[in-house]
Amino acid sequence: MAHKKILFHHDNAPAHSSGVVAAKLMELGFQLVPHPPFSPDLAPSDYYLFPNMKKWLAGRRFYSNEEVIAETNAYFAELCQSYYSEGINKLEQRWTKCISLKGDYVAK
Repeated sequence: MAHKKILFHHDNAPAHSSGVVAAKLMELGFQLVPHPPFSPDLAPSDYYLFPNMKKWLAGRRFYSNEEVIAETNAYFAELCQSYYSEGINKLEQRWTKCISLKGDYVAK
């Protein structure tokens, strides 16, 4: 059975780029996709997931951390798998655009 190559993308945070993490990714057979420095345009949570969540939560008032957690969990519970796939699929387009812009910010 042929194995697919697994590409793994994360930002350049020190915790993500440590030797321990690199060794584990290598052990798991993941190929690390490089992340340009200071490029939030390529983190799906920054360009897709959190902006949509912020729109969903806009205008609401919360009186405790528990309320925020409950509403955030409700938001994620309503999302189907295709929502996440769509956000990840947009990464290729954004990556290509970031390269063509030589690392400059990718406009929406």
